[in-house]
Amino acid sequence: MARRPGGNSPQGDGGRRARPGRIGSDAATSAHRPRPDEDAALPETDPSLVRMGEFGRAHGLNGEVRLKSYTGDPQAIGTYGPLIASDGRRIEFIDIRQAGGTSPDLLVVRVKGVADRTGAEALNRVALYLPRERLGATEDEDEFFTADLVGLTVVDTQGVVLGTVADVPNYGGGDLLEIKPALGGATALLPFTKAFVPVLAIAEGRVVVDPPEDLFVPAGPRPPDEPV
Repeated sequence: MARRPGGNSPQGDGGRRARPGRIGSDAATSAHRPRPDEDAALPETDPSLVRMGEFGRAHGLNGEVRLKSYTGDPQAIGTYGPLIASDGRRIEFIDIRQAGGTSPDLLVVRVKGVADRTGAEALNRVALYLPRERLGATEDEDEFFTADLVGLTVVDTQGVVLGTVADVPNYGGGDLLEIKPALGGATALLPFTKAFVPVLAIAEGRVVVDPPEDLFVPAGPRPPDEPV
């Protein structure tokens, strides 16, 4: 769950995340990073479940696997007890640590009962869920479960449909909305702040954004003098 500034989330409440109220005028808004398989359907699940994370590639030979956490404190995903996997398994973590790199929501974990690379590879793209009641209720309109944003319709301030929310990534500089354009093409990233996302209407299935004009403009060629 996430909260915009103005209140403090309880320590260790991994289901909540904070949305900043302001962002500098020089912030990048269209760092295009298409999902590896951006047309893949999200797993169908009971609406009483909240998606908490998703496994990635195996890490090493001893059963470790990468995990993208959707919780406010990424490592707090291990504090909720057994999670429900999209393939029906119960998943328990026996070790969690942050993966190398700049993305705080990427972890390396050990799963109970998985001791080799073959078992870890079988977890790739398996999503993890938790019953909604175990996370508690939202307290105000600025609180939300980040998983509830995925799939919402994105409209601009004039009501024009721009696309849908594909993901809510964090590459180290704060939460972003990854928007899949309605007309097709690569996804675009928009800072998840009040300035760029003034209205959350989750119950109505939409978010209202105030994007820059070049949100979906493809990145231009690299200047010849720019270091690689």
